[in-house]
Amino acid sequence: MDRNKFKSDVIAPSPKKRRELALEQLPDAPFVSPTILCLLWQLAEFSFILLSGFFLVLVYPGQQEVNNIWVYGSLMLTVSSLFCVFSILNNQYQLLTVLEPSRGVAGLLSSWFLAFAYAIAAVFFLKSGSDISRIWLVTWATAGLFFLLALRFFMGALMQHMNDKHQFDRRVILVGGGPSADEVIATLSASPSSGIAVVGLFDDRDDARSAIKHPTIKHLGSVDDLLSFARATRVDTLIVTLPVTAESRIFEVLEKLWVLPIDIRLSAHAQKVRYRPKAYSYVGNLPCIDLYDRPLGQWGWLTKSVSDFIIATIAIVVLSPLMLGVALAVKLTSKGPAIFKQKRYGFNNELIEVYKFRSMFVEDGDANASKLVTKGDKRVTPVGRFIRKSSLDELPQLINVLKGDLSLVGPRPHATMAKAAGFPYEQVVNVYFARHKVKPGITGWAQINGWRGETDTEEKIRRRVEHDLHYIENWSLTFDLYILARTPLSLLKTENAY
Repeated sequence: MDRNKFKSDVIAPSPKKRRELALEQLPDAPFVSPTILCLLWQLAEFSFILLSGFFLVLVYPGQQEVNNIWVYGSLMLTVSSLFCVFSILNNQYQLLTVLEPSRGVAGLLSSWFLAFAYAIAAVFFLKSGSDISRIWLVTWATAGLFFLLALRFFMGALMQHMNDKHQFDRRVILVGGGPSADEVIATLSASPSSGIAVVGLFDDRDDARSAIKHPTIKHLGSVDDLLSFARATRVDTLIVTLPVTAESRIFEVLEKLWVLPIDIRLSAHAQKVRYRPKAYSYVGNLPCIDLYDRPLGQWGWLTKSVSDFIIATIAIVVLSPLMLGVALAVKLTSKGPAIFKQKRYGFNNELIEVYKFRSMFVEDGDANASKLVTKGDKRVTPVGRFIRKSSLDELPQLINVLKGDLSLVGPRPHATMAKAAGFPYEQVVNVYFARHKVKPGITGWAQINGWRGETDTEEKIRRRVEHDLHYIENWSLTFDLYILARTPLSLLKTENAY
């Protein structure tokens, strides 16, 4: 072994080795959005206050004095709502306050007493005081405050544990090194309580030309290396540190990176041209120009995930007799398992295992889809031909939805070796991988517009990708529900389903 080379590797590890070390150092715990967390915290406190009032009504010894439950309900709803409003005004639902409850004690007390004061004043002016038990009211005000404080400190400890595992950190990658990157890092580091973790930087230039002064943030490779790195771990934001004047370099970078499901920002920190304040978004204290947004956004992902889970659960319950019948038909008419598992590309180009009812003879199974099924294909069983045309073979994918691998609506997941006219899809459509910026779906905009089934021509996969990208750019819950409603009708068109 060349000892000099070994020493060199130890002193200055290669970009590949640096990427490996960076991946090893990143925590495995899943990311939790602080914005969504704080909203859920607000809803939890509202519910807690409301339910505690109802509980005390039920256990109140003088329950016979509760003559008008509507007056009690209105009072409890008013106090709960006012408390949340005053807490918002007191900045109670911010991550720093949640993590350190002692910071928010004064604000909590202020919000609590103001909410009761306004509610009691309303009861007085509406002359409903005789309908309210004063003992119950004092008990609720005292016990509710005590338990609310206890709940905040308990949840604060839990949230601090999550914070220690860096679950609230927003992972940032810099594209472009040198002095401009140093300025960006300095600005991000000076941002108070930003929850930003700069993982590293990628630059097509070598270490010498992309060097930065920060001791722990490393040059991890080229822009091409960034594609595989961002698919190996969670990255939330890419910040391009190149100057606006470097238009050709920025274009080259974006042409490669826009397929990633990541927010892409152009740093405006060192730009000489100044735009109106509304033209900027901010990462910490760093002003940025938005280039690409992650599809769906935080709330869209949450809304879509919740609706997927609810609808898929209902669908499995309702369709379980049909699914059992199909499974028996497959099992009894040909040897082999009823369920076929196939590796396909999922969100962010990750491999997922998709479930289907088996439609081909076991000995002819093609897990990689190296040869697409064609009309009259002898590999397909008689039952398989029917369930493929009717798309009943896709029903087990409802389980994939519950697992989180698939969504109900989205670009259809393709097998690893699927081809169009003999060419891999990514060779036919250069923006093919952009369809993986969201979870794949059981049905989609392309499918209800007739672009399902065999892709025997390049035009078919181009049109499918075109529809998939239109769906991603225009997503809404209403759009999803519309596609789901149209799906049964689209299944009647079976000319391309073999």
